[in-house]
Amino acid sequence: MNKLFSYFQELFFHDFSWIPSSLERATAPPDPRHEHFSAFLTGKLLLRNEIPLDNESFQQMESSELLATIPAIEKHPWGYKCRRCGNRKRHLFASLPDGAVYCRNCIMMGRVSEKEHLYAYRPDVQWPKHVDACQWNGELTPAQQHAANQILSAIGKDSLRLLVWAVCGAGKTEMLFPGLNLAFAQGKRVCLATPRADVVQELLPRFQSAFPSVEIQALHGTSDDKSGSAPFIIATTHQLLRFGRAFDVMIIDEIDAFPFHKDKSLTYAADRATKETAARIYLTATPRPKHEREIARKRLPVVFVPRRFHGHPLPVPQFITAFDFRKTLKHRELSPKILNWLKKRVNADRQLLIFVPTIEDAVIVTDILSFYIPSITSVHASDPERSQKIQSFRDKSYETLVTTTILERGVTFPSVDVLVFDSGHHVFDQAALIQIAGRAGRSPDDPDGEVIFFHQGKTEAMVKAVETIWKMNKLGRRM
Repeated sequence: MNKLFSYFQELFFHDFSWIPSSLERATAPPDPRHEHFSAFLTGKLLLRNEIPLDNESFQQMESSELLATIPAIEKHPWGYKCRRCGNRKRHLFASLPDGAVYCRNCIMMGRVSEKEHLYAYRPDVQWPKHVDACQWNGELTPAQQHAANQILSAIGKDSLRLLVWAVCGAGKTEMLFPGLNLAFAQGKRVCLATPRADVVQELLPRFQSAFPSVEIQALHGTSDDKSGSAPFIIATTHQLLRFGRAFDVMIIDEIDAFPFHKDKSLTYAADRATKETAARIYLTATPRPKHEREIARKRLPVVFVPRRFHGHPLPVPQFITAFDFRKTLKHRELSPKILNWLKKRVNADRQLLIFVPTIEDAVIVTDILSFYIPSITSVHASDPERSQKIQSFRDKSYETLVTTTILERGVTFPSVDVLVFDSGHHVFDQAALIQIAGRAGRSPDDPDGEVIFFHQGKTEAMVKAVETIWKMNKLGRRM
């Protein structure tokens, strides 16, 4: 009976007992010879080839029990389990020529097979304490201050979760500052994880400016420094696959965003990277139904911020029918409805941010519009120059940027009109449309950017997105 219980416990629940706990780490004194590696190794789950030590030094650490050894792939009666990403799906395992099973789910982080081990560093690290580290001189609005107080309280306690439900442009980043100031004063290690690398790159300079005395590292697929040895880590959620019980404060930005809400291995990694007593702060403008159910059942504390920091309402999207969008695009032309709007737009001084469903659409639309708008470019997830193009658009080197949904959230442009072509396409769900609309009107100097949904027929997602924005604006006015 006990074996049966253990089987189901392993099958349905995350089991992180194999990671050294804080107590176990504290009882294993670090070897001074390896002290310079402590910050790099602590809280990590690494393959042998990821540990920069020669074999003799590595074996000394093993024999001194400074490293916990964990099988990378475990075999169970029901199949295999990857200890790095938690994958149990049979179709996501494959065999090497020598017959060794490896995990395909997390292969982008380097291959793990059943012949390899993961290594966890046992000694704990005392992170430096930074008193009054926050040098931000701005002022929070009453709504922001209320949320900041709740975040501060959560970080000051153990094992507390908090969802911050704040509209696009509410200033979620600034709301974190007081809580982070407390965390760094107490010598806590912090991780801010977000699903997309573009957001990591945008957040890094903002936090470096606010906390100049705190070492901050950014981890994403193309980052130069992947050591992950700082007391404050800003990372994509995929990078958490290399961590175990590392952070005293875990902040998940855009918790509803793809791929985090779809990929169970990412939630597995986020849970494992967080210490047992850590505070967990979740940020979102568009919570998923499962979060709303938790809130309704009072299982997830929430603080609600329905108003933008500058006090102006969210721009409400307008619907314009363009039934001929696909037909004209096949002939490498744009619908007359779109061209007519472009000619008569209210504020031609604003930049244009145009969302399209696919990469192919982005290429064709950019090619067509280049006859009308010379200063135009496109960007998508697989574009090797996407970071440079986004920065050039921010620097106003381009008047118009055509993009897929990669820019639906987490990026800020001060003065843009937002267009969505074929807004009824299935890639534009309710959350995506709300986030896309939230790119407009983010600056107090220009809070009234236009948002236009060009569609071939209204969808439920479009209608509900607009209804939600109206609801938020109504709540914001009440506050």
